[in-house]
Amino acid sequence: MTDRSDNVNNSSTITSTITVGDQSALMALLGRADENLRYIERRFPGVDLHVRGDTITLTGINGAPRAAERLVKELLALIENGENVDPDIIRRTENMLKSAPGERPVDVLTQNIVSKRGKAIRPKTIGQKRYVEAIDDNTIVFGIGPAGTGKTYLAMAKAVQALQAKEISRIILTRPAVEAGERLGFLPGTLFEKIDPYLRPLYDALHDMIDPGSIPKLMESGTIEVAPLAFMRGRAHAVFTNVLTPDGWREIGDLEVGDLVVGSNGEPTPVLGVYPQGKKEMYRVTAQDGASVLACAEHLWAVKTAADKRRGKPHRILETQEMIDDLRVHHQRKYELPLVSKPVEFPEREVPMDPYALGLLLGDGCLTGTTTPSFSTADPELAEALEAALPGVQVRHKSGPDYVLNRVASSGDVVTIVNPVTKALRELELLGTMSHNKDIPEIYRFNSSATRLALLQGLLDSDGGPVVQSGRTCRIQYTTTSIVLRDHVTELVQSLGGIAYSRRRPADGRKPGSARGRDVEHRQDAHIIDIRLPEGIEPFRLERKAAKYRATGGGRPMRFIDSIEYAGEEEAVCIQVAAEDSLYVTEDYLVTHNTLNDAFIILDEAQNTTPEQMKMFLTRLGFGSKIVVTGDVTQVDLPGGTTSGLRVVRDILEGVEDVHFATLRAEDVVRHQLVSDIVNAYEKWDAAKDGHRAPAGKGHRGNRGHRDHQ
Repeated sequence: MTDRSDNVNNSSTITSTITVGDQSALMALLGRADENLRYIERRFPGVDLHVRGDTITLTGINGAPRAAERLVKELLALIENGENVDPDIIRRTENMLKSAPGERPVDVLTQNIVSKRGKAIRPKTIGQKRYVEAIDDNTIVFGIGPAGTGKTYLAMAKAVQALQAKEISRIILTRPAVEAGERLGFLPGTLFEKIDPYLRPLYDALHDMIDPGSIPKLMESGTIEVAPLAFMRGRAHAVFTNVLTPDGWREIGDLEVGDLVVGSNGEPTPVLGVYPQGKKEMYRVTAQDGASVLACAEHLWAVKTAADKRRGKPHRILETQEMIDDLRVHHQRKYELPLVSKPVEFPEREVPMDPYALGLLLGDGCLTGTTTPSFSTADPELAEALEAALPGVQVRHKSGPDYVLNRVASSGDVVTIVNPVTKALRELELLGTMSHNKDIPEIYRFNSSATRLALLQGLLDSDGGPVVQSGRTCRIQYTTTSIVLRDHVTELVQSLGGIAYSRRRPADGRKPGSARGRDVEHRQDAHIIDIRLPEGIEPFRLERKAAKYRATGGGRPMRFIDSIEYAGEEEAVCIQVAAEDSLYVTEDYLVTHNTLNDAFIILDEAQNTTPEQMKMFLTRLGFGSKIVVTGDVTQVDLPGGTTSGLRVVRDILEGVEDVHFATLRAEDVVRHQLVSDIVNAYEKWDAAKDGHRAPAGKGHRGNRGHRDHQ
């Protein structure tokens, strides 16, 4: 392609010529029946275009031929890049040349985002190009502008692109169902029938970019989630659900922003948000070890399937409702839950007795207080270890397996000095307890991991042991007649990253025991706990037990979801935590999830959110995620007097790093030209009306709010 320019007749008349070597490109430029040529002439009154052979001649006065020449050259460049030129493309190209002289339309209109069956989705205006670039460069982007500017459509295209590139693991599409007052429960039909009319634009865009046949599978697997905003916020627990904190258990309904809870790595993590949910339907999620917690249908869980583990995939994030009817594969439990990855670290607290010694005494000690404390064991190694752990105490062999714990007297001592063991047991409120009502004091249960492990080792060395089965790894078994001690031992195991299963052996009908050659009837039911601890956690100090355990290894503790059952309605609340994986520890040391990691989240029609809803939505952001919020602040459908969250969010977040506000205008409308003209007309009318409006105390709908946020 070549061009030449000459002055003709006088200095104000300009003639330009462009030579097009490719006849097919020239024909594409002219269009069917020369419609493109005639359209260009209409766009440039006073410019004559003539085509003869392979030469285009442009004649006119002043700078009009230069502008028309640049337009023609850009159109030819588009044709060379495979773009079909029509009057709509011509109009957009001319608008780009006028609004951004430094930009080349060919760089905009050939920038593919995704393609489906040969159809490419790409920006069509400078404003759209900058919007797409902002999505690439920022974590949160607000696309604000009139209808028809491609806000949601381009955001959807970027989401699909990110999913195909495996930059994210799921797409979440949401919008407020304000037309129904968010009261979807009062509408007839199933959930999907209720929400379908409000989410139809999102479905339609999705079908343009992904093969329709694969969309149901992607939605079934949770890779694509489409839900109204009312359901996005409801990832909640019942308000009385216990959550683990560095100081012990607290009800989730009592937590406040800034409080610390325990994350999946056993370390404290701050609460970033607390969101009351009102009454919600609850389900009891129960694991095969008996651990359970109440959660709503939309609550998030990090889980793995056997296939995920074989392929080395990370945890997938599923809602409670997605798993209800899909808990088994070939009669095997399907979803494995994460355990705390490291022992939970509570603040270290001073204790009145060595934890290992206390564990031994809780197992095989006599703590009645009616006699000198005593201890029974067939392993002299344990008696020696007990004495070493109790300063000022002598563990004296009495007879057979029995030992007495005497105070070591010093010169000048009086008889009334209390035995150190008795003193510590009284302080711990354990003096006088029997085998069936022993417990572990709170100061030990919520202490450092070293303290808790030492206590557990004492319990297992005395009343526990390794159990070996042919062809299987070694498990640990502990037996007690105390229900409370059973629960506390289970809690110790779980806090160290392990799993404990318990079963009851009734006293009635059991074969009597034997003591000194006499039968002894069992008076209390026995509770047997089978334990699995993670690698690196040694359950025994007693050498004979430790050697047997090390010979086969303890295996890997695993926790699977066993059942999900409806549990009625409860007041609910959800929280957001700062942990990198968004996980925190709830009842029975169940690790649960409450924000959205590795997701591309689109909130459409955001002008119909309240400020509170907008805050709730934005603080759902998880690590590796991206949020695009779209809306038109001139089209607010909220009840009168309700402030739009989209109208105020710019004032709140302006200047926050990694948050970008992209403004799309009438020239970015890619629907019919008439739509752009209508938008322009309304903007002029609103501007004129505002110019004559007296200052008002209360604002309502209209472009005034729109202008304030441009």
